[in-house]
Amino acid sequence: MTSSQKLQEALVIPVPEDGRLVLDSCRRLLGPNLFGVETGAVGDGLSPGFDPVRMLARWQAHLRALLDGVGWTNTAITLRPFTGGGSIFIPASVDQLFTAAYLIEAAWYFAATDLMAMPQMPRDQMIRDLKAVAQLEANPALRQIVADAASHGVDRLLDDDQLTLGHGSGAVTWATDNLPAPAPWDRLHDVPLALVTGTNGKTTTTRLIAAMGGAAGKVSGLSSTEFVKVGDEILDKGDYSGPAGARLLLRDPRLELAVLEVARGGILRRGLPVTRARAAIVTNVAADHLGQYGIMTVPELAQVKLAVRRALAPGGLLILNADDAQVVAAAEGVTERIGWFSLSPDTPQIVSARAAGHPCGWLEEGGLVLSDGRENLALITATDVPLTLGGAARYNIENALGAVLAARALDLPDEAIRRVLGSFRSDAKDNPGRANEFSIKGARLFVDFAHNPHSIAAVTSALAALPAKRRFVLLGHAGDRSDDDIRALTTGAFALRPDVVVAAENPKYLRGRPAGQIPDLIRQTSIQLGLAPDQVLMADSPSAGAAAIIDQLRPGDLALLLIHDERQKIFDLIAAATD
Repeated sequence: MTSSQKLQEALVIPVPEDGRLVLDSCRRLLGPNLFGVETGAVGDGLSPGFDPVRMLARWQAHLRALLDGVGWTNTAITLRPFTGGGSIFIPASVDQLFTAAYLIEAAWYFAATDLMAMPQMPRDQMIRDLKAVAQLEANPALRQIVADAASHGVDRLLDDDQLTLGHGSGAVTWATDNLPAPAPWDRLHDVPLALVTGTNGKTTTTRLIAAMGGAAGKVSGLSSTEFVKVGDEILDKGDYSGPAGARLLLRDPRLELAVLEVARGGILRRGLPVTRARAAIVTNVAADHLGQYGIMTVPELAQVKLAVRRALAPGGLLILNADDAQVVAAAEGVTERIGWFSLSPDTPQIVSARAAGHPCGWLEEGGLVLSDGRENLALITATDVPLTLGGAARYNIENALGAVLAARALDLPDEAIRRVLGSFRSDAKDNPGRANEFSIKGARLFVDFAHNPHSIAAVTSALAALPAKRRFVLLGHAGDRSDDDIRALTTGAFALRPDVVVAAENPKYLRGRPAGQIPDLIRQTSIQLGLAPDQVLMADSPSAGAAAIIDQLRPGDLALLLIHDERQKIFDLIAAATD
């Protein structure tokens, strides 16, 4: 049994199982996070049966008593109220994170039993148990080597039983119970590193920056929601937008430049995996996955996204979308150096950045323009960037501007940046699943993995600018979306002005809904939005829906397949029909 497994089973706290008070989550944060730059632990409590303010106050009081009891008298407690509950965070050293999580859980036990007038175990007994866990977890060598890495300007990657210092070609990994003293500092170094987050555009932006690194002659790698890749080799496929993907990528000895796609869930579950990125991008913020980990509103989600700034090395650049109101609001009071980008030179943030001599990027008279704070550079015309579909896909102009600012922060040359912008395409090779275009029977067919109203509306609005005799769209969604979500997703697709909608079942993603319910919702919404009943077709799977559209295509038509499941099967259907 590993040390972490022993710690996971070291203490069982009898938290009451009562729907009036629910400890929704209690977890360790291994890096910079929503609450600050320090490692620590956080708990999320829901209180449908009690006043949330009273619950949070009681939880805090019991946590303070336990902290004092175990000798953590100087540990600060951070509260974050949210609708229907609240979160509590405490900082802790890297060798006391399990203990910190147990402290929060134990405090919840006392608060819940107190509020519900239930019998309690003696506090002194709980404190003795917590002290025993702290002693079991203590690892002074780990604490010291992490502190030494910070003083040497070297990043660290931490998981349950291993520590990595440095990145890629400058990384070494040890078991946390067998650390060197001293570390071989002459062998350790970081590589240029960028983080990318946001509601939409993360994967495209990540791929663009990695391609720019490759064009500059670097062994460039990325982790993303699709795969982890170093150079031309895919290390593994799957959703690697969390810490596991960062570790897989940054421990590869070939790596010379890295880009991490960072999702909301990873930030909230474990914190950010690194501490010394040179650039961090927030592409945009829109409603998605609200209600998880105590994040109930879009402004709260924006604060989660902007937590990437806490993983910047000194002098690093926080790259933000000046056209996104949520991003702009969340950035108020941020002290990190900001590089703004916008689709207009007149946006207030761009005007201010240029006046202050700060880096920024914007679209002006159809061209992408950059400023390094001293001089402006007309980089490339938007219509010469294939990703923009002749300038129609304005969301990809935004992605390109963010990627360019990051590439410059990574010290990549303008020539490599310009070359990638002029050649990187929306196809299955460069950017799989993002507005990939195919020619079938003289029609234009696009495939996109967009899955929320914001991303679907962006894609369909861009394609609506393209001429077409008839327009087809394939829709299908997972069952854990609400009825309102399904209607909003369908409404977003109508920016394409479809003549035919195919509503497809996702049999693997019913997630508790009866079969046929989601296609029926799509059908009803499509009819309410103006289609005749015979313009809405039903399909029992995404591949069947794709096949139905392909069969009807004629020269001059345009089709958009918005797919989540059966991707390879659909790509095989397209390959068989492609001109």
